[in-house]
Amino acid sequence: MSGEAAVVLKRLASGPDRIDRLTHVEQVPPRIGRTGEWPRWVPPEVLSQLADAGVHSPWIHQVATAEAAYSGKHVVVATGTASGKSLGYLLPSFATLSIAHAASPHRRAASVLYLSPTKALAHDQLRALSQYKVDGLRATTLDGDSERTERDWARDHATYVLSNPDMLHRSVLPNHQRWARFLGCLQYVVVDECHHYRGVFGAHVAGVLRRLRRICAQYGAHPIFICASATVAEPAVSGERLTGLPMVEVLDDGSPRGGISFGLWEPPLTSLRGENGAPVRRSAPAEVAELLTDLVVSGVRTVAFVRSRRGAEQVAMTARDNLAEVDPALAEQVSAYRAGYLPEERRRLESMLQSGELTGVAATNALELGIDIAGLDAVLLSGWPGTRASLWQQAGRAGRAGGDALALLVARDDPLDTYLVRHPQAIFGRPVEATVFNPENPYVLGPQLCAAAQELPLTEADYEVFGATTPSVIAQLVRQGLLRERPHGWFWTRRERAVDAIDIRSAGGKTVQIVEDQTGRLLGTVDGGSAHASVHEGAVYVHAGESYLVRTLDLENHAAIVEQASPDYTTFARDVTEISILATEATETWGSAELSRGWVQVTNQVVSFQRKQLATGDVLDEQPLDLPERTLRTKAVWWTMPDTVVAALGLDDVPGAAHAAEHASIGLLPLFATCDRWDIGGVSTAKHADTGQLTVFVYDGHPGGAGFAEHGYAAAREWLTATREAIAHCECTEGCPSCVQSPKCGNGNNPLDKGGAVALLTALLRSEA
Repeated sequence: MSGEAAVVLKRLASGPDRIDRLTHVEQVPPRIGRTGEWPRWVPPEVLSQLADAGVHSPWIHQVATAEAAYSGKHVVVATGTASGKSLGYLLPSFATLSIAHAASPHRRAASVLYLSPTKALAHDQLRALSQYKVDGLRATTLDGDSERTERDWARDHATYVLSNPDMLHRSVLPNHQRWARFLGCLQYVVVDECHHYRGVFGAHVAGVLRRLRRICAQYGAHPIFICASATVAEPAVSGERLTGLPMVEVLDDGSPRGGISFGLWEPPLTSLRGENGAPVRRSAPAEVAELLTDLVVSGVRTVAFVRSRRGAEQVAMTARDNLAEVDPALAEQVSAYRAGYLPEERRRLESMLQSGELTGVAATNALELGIDIAGLDAVLLSGWPGTRASLWQQAGRAGRAGGDALALLVARDDPLDTYLVRHPQAIFGRPVEATVFNPENPYVLGPQLCAAAQELPLTEADYEVFGATTPSVIAQLVRQGLLRERPHGWFWTRRERAVDAIDIRSAGGKTVQIVEDQTGRLLGTVDGGSAHASVHEGAVYVHAGESYLVRTLDLENHAAIVEQASPDYTTFARDVTEISILATEATETWGSAELSRGWVQVTNQVVSFQRKQLATGDVLDEQPLDLPERTLRTKAVWWTMPDTVVAALGLDDVPGAAHAAEHASIGLLPLFATCDRWDIGGVSTAKHADTGQLTVFVYDGHPGGAGFAEHGYAAAREWLTATREAIAHCECTEGCPSCVQSPKCGNGNNPLDKGGAVALLTALLRSEA
């Protein structure tokens, strides 16, 4: 498709009803490849294996990564998609295993542990490893799908184990005595796609990796950590925060890349009306399905990234239906591709895509795709993927053969996407984000220390491993009776396993299991913190495209019982939230206004739910719920404005103006704090009890905070300026999902005053200036 990407993009936008949808086109220039010399320490047999696999010379970043790791330095390589980061950690791994085997052919003298965020990626890595016949390389996966015999073989014989942090946390570390021989000769720990470890999940993974380090040291091993990441800001800082070890960073990407014609696309407003009569845009998945149809008709090999599995299936199905109207044979050229498919299904789809038999794929994200396919021509992104790092990772899936590629970001109907497609400077020509998480969050560190103490008693030497807040957190655990101090350290006091109380992927406590009543089948889980709103009694729960009604929510036993049904309505929880300031850590004076950050306590109670008709969105009724209050002690950023300033603005609806500003602020913070709008919450009031003034809070939705509020405070001027522009430039008149309405508002998006929010933020930013 070399040279044709811009032409294809122009053709997509040329229809009479699409003239205004393409808001910007950015031309990203191509890059030539730069190779280096093979390190002298790589054994000839390894070089021979690489040559047989078609690898004849390494890119410079592969050499830099391998040299750093082999010389004993912890290293993080942060280069683009398809840049061949894996060779950077395979070279020292292969060399070490080969040399160890030559010295001790009859015993396992060296081992490697590879960790990825998903099982799918680990299995793809294993498939790539299978083409190499390096002496001493015995590779296998270790995950929740592994049979007992496979787990035993991994523990007793494997030299290269591919797993994930959750398996390490639940299975390997609590049973480290059985894994002593593997851990005692561990040479390298590869942490792949490490930019995905952020927020509370990232903090938990940091705790797991620190626990791994201390257990390895117990058996005499001090492995080198090799982190691989998409292009992110300050990768060495993120790597050090993740592992607790000093990191060398490799940033100079030597791989070749074709040019990219990158378009920004905004779906139009429709005649439909949403909550409170607000105009609604055409959905991003519907727009992507139509664009995918056009590209397949033109023979352009395309991958469309959609945020949910159900959305990916729907996009593929809609595109197939559209294509069948043009030519029934074309419908067979499109498929969905996501985690959850059987391995043989995935391999078949990959083969079809490589051969050209399959022209279009709808997938959940770049990580789950996890395949090395050359020659894709175009990438469609259904909504902002969360970070610029993810954006470029997904866009990089096209143009792998060196030719030019097309990428198109299709905006969802929310403030952040609307802002970005109208402010391209917020995407292009700017550095990617840093990964945000806090491994010293006491609500995360406490459970991790309990698990560590059960594995091996804690001592003062562990202060350096787990960080500066460790002594105070241990003291709190002792007061709670969870740890007991003895002359040789702190011991776990309970009979049950400490790890059973920790879900490293959960942000709000123990997860709630979703169980089908008729069969007892486990459908899935929801985070304990969101269970009240998503699986309350009477809620409609959707799983794998099927609808279920929640019969009961058993909070004591952490289970929701559901039955399959096909209601013609959906449900939305209504709640009330209060917030109090516990401690102010920092304050800036913005004229007569103030910006602050610190500790808060959030009290939330789900009090009812609405049933809304699927076809029209009309509210059928509202039913009360009797659920307990929940409290959250977390970090927040907030701003206040005196009554005199507010009065001078002459606002008709002060609470509505503050509420609208709060919603839009939550929508835009992910651009600056590497989070999702569902990771954060907000409260606004015309006069708060603790400040005595109009106050707008935005808080981390996780106990102890995840670093998002701190980033909002640090980038407050840029963040709140973007918030004001997103509201002011939206083409609606009274507020809509693209500016001030929120999909998770517990008050039904009422009251809201779009113009008042612009006035408030204008006055606030004028004060700051």
